[in-house]
Amino acid sequence: MVRIRAFENAAEAASQGGVSAYGKAADGSAKVRGPLHLSTGQEAVPAGVCAHLRHDDYLTSTHRGHGHTLAKGADLQRMMCELFGKADGTNGGKGGSMHIADFSVGMLGANGVVGAGLPIAVGAAHAQKLQGRQGITVCFFGDGAINRGPFLEALNWARVYQLPVLFVCEDNRWSATTASGPMTAGAGASARALSLDIVAVQVDGNDVLAVHASAAELVQQVRSGSGPRLLHAITYRVKGHVSVDLAAYRQPEELQAALKTDPIARARAHYLSLPGTEARQLDAIEQAATAEVANALRVAEAAPWPEAAAAFTDVQTTGAGQWR
Repeated sequence: MVRIRAFENAAEAASQGGVSAYGKAADGSAKVRGPLHLSTGQEAVPAGVCAHLRHDDYLTSTHRGHGHTLAKGADLQRMMCELFGKADGTNGGKGGSMHIADFSVGMLGANGVVGAGLPIAVGAAHAQKLQGRQGITVCFFGDGAINRGPFLEALNWARVYQLPVLFVCEDNRWSATTASGPMTAGAGASARALSLDIVAVQVDGNDVLAVHASAAELVQQVRSGSGPRLLHAITYRVKGHVSVDLAAYRQPEELQAALKTDPIARARAHYLSLPGTEARQLDAIEQAATAEVANALRVAEAAPWPEAAAAFTDVQTTGAGQWR
C-alpha cells in the first residue's frame, strides 16, 4: 500500500502543468503529461485482492490503474518510465498512465473508456476456460461503470458460461465529478450481481485485512470452478478526478471524514496494537518505498525518448495492409 501511495504522490507532483483543465493551463513543465487519474485512499483494494493472485492470472484495470498494476507485480521503475513517456517504459512510452499494461505479469491494461475493462476481462476468462488453463481473471472497475452497458453484458456472459472471473467494484462514491449515489438506482454493484445469480460480497474497502479475507474466499471459489464472483469494496477517492482537479464540487466535511478512514493509517494502527510490532519497523517500510520511487524518478528522467520510427510499430491492420 505504501509503495502505491508513494508512486502516486510522485506522479501527481510530476504531472502539475501537464494538462489544461479545471482552470489550469499546461505550461510544458510537467514530466508526466496528459490526464493522470489517482487512486489515493483506495490502496487497500488492489493490495488485498492481488495478494491472492498468481503470475498466470490475468487482470484488467480502469483509467485509475497504477495501484492495480503495481499490486500485480509490474516493475515500478519501468512504470514510472512509462508515465514519463520514455522508451524504457512498460509499453515503450506509448501507453502512459491511462493505458499502462504489462503482459509479462498478466496485467492486460488500464483503459481510458469507463467500463471497457469488463468485456476484456470476460474475454480473457473465456479464453482461459476454453484452453483449460488454471489461471483466473480479476476485473477492477469503478462504481460509475455499473451504469454503463458493458457491466450488464460482462456479468451476464460470465454467469451464463460460468467463467473464472472475479469482478471487483472499487466503489469510491464519485463518478468523475458527480456523486454516484444520486444517479445509481438500487443498492449498487453487489445487488445487481445478485440479480444475475452471481455471488457477491460487500466489504469495507479501506480495511486491508477485511479485503484480504473476502478476496481469499472469492478467489478460491473462482479457482474451484464455481463461476464468477463479485467483490463490492466501499472506499473513497481522496483526490479529484484527475491530478489537477481540486474537487471543489464536494463538501470539505466529506473529505475530512473520509481521511479519518485512510487505509494506510488504519493498517498502521492495527499493527502497532499487536505485541512485538514497533513503529520503526513500519517507518522502515515507508522509507524504503519513498527511496524506491525517488530512484525511479531519477531513472525515468534520464531514460531515452522513443525513436520516431516506433510510432509505426504495434499498429494493427485488419484489412489489406493499406491505409485509406
